[in-house]
Amino acid sequence: MTEHEMRRNRLEWLLVAALVILALLARLVPGERMVDDAYITFRYARNIVDGNGFVYNVGERVLGTTTPLYTLLMAGLSLLTGSRDFPAIALIVNALAGGFSVGLLYILCKHLVGHTLPAAAVGLLWAVTPHSVTFAIGGMETDLTIGLLLAVCWAHITGHPRAMAVSSALALLARPDTAIMLGPMWLDLLLARRNIPWREGLITLAILAPWLAFGALAFGSPLTASIGAKSVTYRLPPEADLIRLLQHYATPFFEHESLPPTGVFIAFAVHCGLYALGSVNLISRNRRAWPLVTYPLIYFATFAIANPLLFRWYLSPPMPFYFLLILAGAWTLSRDIGKLVVGKLVPSKLADWESQRFPIYQFTNLPFIIFAIAALILTLNAWELHPDHGPDRPAPKMAWFKLEQLYAKAADIVRLQAGPEDTLCAGDIGTLGYRTNLHILDTVGLVTPESSQFYPADPSIYVINYAIPADLVLSLNPDYIVILEIYGREGLLPDPRFQERYELLEKLETDIYGSQGMLVFTRR
Repeated sequence: MTEHEMRRNRLEWLLVAALVILALLARLVPGERMVDDAYITFRYARNIVDGNGFVYNVGERVLGTTTPLYTLLMAGLSLLTGSRDFPAIALIVNALAGGFSVGLLYILCKHLVGHTLPAAAVGLLWAVTPHSVTFAIGGMETDLTIGLLLAVCWAHITGHPRAMAVSSALALLARPDTAIMLGPMWLDLLLARRNIPWREGLITLAILAPWLAFGALAFGSPLTASIGAKSVTYRLPPEADLIRLLQHYATPFFEHESLPPTGVFIAFAVHCGLYALGSVNLISRNRRAWPLVTYPLIYFATFAIANPLLFRWYLSPPMPFYFLLILAGAWTLSRDIGKLVVGKLVPSKLADWESQRFPIYQFTNLPFIIFAIAALILTLNAWELHPDHGPDRPAPKMAWFKLEQLYAKAADIVRLQAGPEDTLCAGDIGTLGYRTNLHILDTVGLVTPESSQFYPADPSIYVINYAIPADLVLSLNPDYIVILEIYGREGLLPDPRFQERYELLEKLETDIYGSQGMLVFTRR
């Protein structure tokens, strides 16, 4: 290796390090802005550390978290550090996972596209995108899951099937929906070899086996109960996910924050064209890239057809790959346009001089640089310097957690009144369960399976996509109930049996989801 090549390598590693540091800062500076569901995982982890087992409610073997790997990681780090501050542990883990993802995304893009500039652009955009930062600071397993998916892609594309087998198993333990990418990856491995990859399959199975055995013995299934519970509890129009996903894929750089609807439509058309161009370019350069290329499309189709309630963090996994393909398409188009312009308008001597003296700023790169800068400006416009709630630090606008703050206030009200043996009933159980540590009765059915028998509920009690039947609560007979008013407006609250048995302890003012407050009830 020549001295010039060594210098270039050092500069490139400095670039990667700078991107990773930026990703770390983007996830540490905003501070904790926890998502309600994260607290469900934290409570499982806390019970493990306390010696109560892998349970949400002590003594009840129900799997209500979708991420056993993240749960065990939280518990392990708590035991190792002696800290019980799970939100703080999660913030650090997610920052590191986000930094790892950005570095790996750079390396993957550089390998596939063959140039530093698009790799730096995609790494930079992912480092600051709210699609990642929001759920990193929200305590969710999103960044860990995405980092493992990127590791699977890197191992497969570079021809390391055993590393792919290991990262595949970890990805499945991080979240079951990773199977949407793993299926095509393993299919490609099978087609390339023209025989079953037994060794790699056994490696994956060996890593999964302890959890599969434990899950089957402890819970009856290694898959979370929440998948089935949510499928019958929420009421959605059949086109809900299709529309939501179209909106999401149309605005990868948060164009809706800056552009009018016509501009968003035009931008979506541009993104689709660039995605197609980038896909063709990547597959022509590396045939193994087709699972990566098709993943955003398969993910879109899977959720649009299944049509579950699509929580915000389920929109993030395909986005780094979507970014990569859009940027790869922009790079390909830029080079083609640039070469045409240089060939027709720029004198050959000037072009040669410019190429030798300023290789990064070649005329052929200029359209791509303009596109990448525009995408970055649009993305940064989705941040705010002084959010109207939470820590007064820069944060993504979508890192909204006013509902969690309200639940924290309600939890403190209940905690002052309740005894250690009392039960608390709620539709959103994360913050309430973590802060009160009471026995939780869950009206969705994530950790209280008997709730599911009351769904599907009478359509007339739904004001939004979720409602609580009166019979459900009366059968559970909790000591305390905390709900948004809109959850019970047409079903629970008007029921005379409920009114006879429960009295309003406190009402917290809010109009979230169109609700007329958050209500705290106690049994008479």
